[in-house]
Amino acid sequence: MRPRGVRSTPKRDEAIILTPGSLYKIKSLEARDKPMETIGIFKGYAAVAHDTALVIELDKSHGDDKGRLRLILSHMIISIDVLKAEKEKFEKETESNAVYFG
Repeated sequence: MRPRGVRSTPKRDEAIILTPGSLYKIKSLEARDKPMETIGIFKGYAAVAHDTALVIELDKSHGDDKGRLRLILSHMIISIDVLKAEKEKFEKETESNAVYFG
């Protein structure tokens, strides 16, 4: 039994959702004593084997790698800082850009 006023899941407008076009700083596992830091624009998700990855377009802080796409596997993420959030756009998903698992 939950205490009064406590919901088990947040409402859609209260949920934090990674939105394409937003700027994020992501720390992920690279080595035991040093996490990798990625700063860039979130482009979406990619299926990598049986896992899901975040696709990030690297920003100018990455020097010559600016504009490259980095895929960060979801189980490697330590933290995500929201530097600039874009509004969520509700688009009807077409079969051509859908990711299926199974």
